[in-house]
Amino acid sequence: MSNNSKISIRFFNDCEVRAVWDEENNKWWFNVVDIVAVLYGQEDYTKASNYWRWLKRKFIKEQNQLVSATHSFKFTARDGKKRSADTLDSEGVIALAKHFPNTKAVEFLDWFTYSDNSIDGQSKKKAYSFFENNLIANEEIGTTKSLQQIHAYLFGGLYDFAGQIRQKNISKGGFQFAVAHFLGNTLRQIEQMPENNFEEIVDKYIEMNLAHPFMEGNGRSTRIWLDLILKKRLERRVDWSKISKKDYLNAMVKSSTNSVQLKELLRNALTDEINSREMFMKGIDYSYYYEENE
Repeated sequence: MSNNSKISIRFFNDCEVRAVWDEENNKWWFNVVDIVAVLYGQEDYTKASNYWRWLKRKFIKEQNQLVSATHSFKFTARDGKKRSADTLDSEGVIALAKHFPNTKAVEFLDWFTYSDNSIDGQSKKKAYSFFENNLIANEEIGTTKSLQQIHAYLFGGLYDFAGQIRQKNISKGGFQFAVAHFLGNTLRQIEQMPENNFEEIVDKYIEMNLAHPFMEGNGRSTRIWLDLILKKRLERRVDWSKISKKDYLNAMVKSSTNSVQLKELLRNALTDEINSREMFMKGIDYSYYYEENE
């Protein structure tokens, strides 16, 4: 596969399940060791890999067709090097999971067969294609209009309010977001905020998050919006895979009164890989993961 292969990361109970897109056959191939680690309840990747090797030998002896259904694709290992790994398509993953007759396997199958068909799953598929879509004109980046365009692209056909500024008040965890009656004026003020350096850009991002202009889908849309501003102004973007869900959510809660923690997280995760499709897709996976309910 090319260096521009689409890499996806799904999260099951906070465990990564990596996948690679097969353009020729139009389907995802899932990393088998990642799945074995989940089903076997094994956090040690080496032990999970050894278990898969044992399982393969067992399947071959039993003349099970599952092994012959595997394909080899390269994934980036924890040391940063790309190494070949066995993968299975969706049917193969389901067949493999059925060889683990435990409650975790049942839970995994429920998650695996449902995740792509949920609203988030459908929206994430749209988000993946955002990289190839020149949706936002350069001069519009950082405006409310560009954020509305992102939201409409991600959630069009899924929410009837896709791309529309909310007209109702909303709150989360006891925090009241910007009052709907004054939201138009608030967004105009945010739009005029400067974007000359990292500090100013993150301040603008924080204010947009506090405004929360949509009924749903604010975080996912606004993180793409932030990356576009960083790319335009600083030729940087955030490698979201370097920021844990817990750290990000805690920093966002604190950002309304103190932005130091959030700025430190984002600054340490900046990358100059602004044109990497793999980096973008990895960012989408983490961005959607942040929004998953605990």
